[in-house]
Amino acid sequence: MSDTHLEVEARERTGKGVARKLRAAGRIPAVLYGGGRPAFPLALDPIRLQKLLHASDMGMNTLIDLKVTGHAELDGKTVMVRELQRDPVRGSFVHADLYEVDLRQTIEVSVPIHVTGKSVGVELGGGILDHALREVEVKCLPRAIPDEFVVDVTPLQLGDSLHVRDLALPPGVELVSDADLSIVSVVAPVKEEEPTAEALEGEEVAAEAAPAEGAEPQEEGGESTEGGD
Repeated sequence: MSDTHLEVEARERTGKGVARKLRAAGRIPAVLYGGGRPAFPLALDPIRLQKLLHASDMGMNTLIDLKVTGHAELDGKTVMVRELQRDPVRGSFVHADLYEVDLRQTIEVSVPIHVTGKSVGVELGGGILDHALREVEVKCLPRAIPDEFVVDVTPLQLGDSLHVRDLALPPGVELVSDADLSIVSVVAPVKEEEPTAEALEGEEVAAEAAPAEGAEPQEEGGESTEGGD
């Protein structure tokens, strides 16, 4: 069992009205999936869940042991947070999807990539560091999920790249993402092209042909269109 526990309560009723009452009482609706059973409705403390995830190095991959009131068959189950819905204004949690994991079975998860160091190609070569991939998909046992993959870009020269295949995988961890995907590259800065003489001449001609600001175009024949029936 993991060292992280979360107290939850079983919900007998569902729906928007029930969800509003839960949130008014400082709880949020949640649903437990997996384990070979139908989806099971729960209620939990969003502040406790937020603190739990924030304190863990694993983030959304944190293994959580449930303490379920009133349902002994669910008490002690190990879960992961698969999806969190947030309030678009306040950013607080409003719904959580939990997924039961079997500690003896491999699962696929996303692991973040952390870039460290200062590239030689950036510091001395004037290049730009292009961090193209922020996380990588892997397959492993739940207890073997890496916190993150650390990529040191210090030796990268201008034009160099690091790919998914360059990651150092811990024992028991297999890649799911394409090994040829680029994680980070040092690229040359894009130079702004100076306008040619022909382009400048074209701009001057266009400026001369444009009517002055505030001037009203004259109709053919120069006659006034003012008047009435």
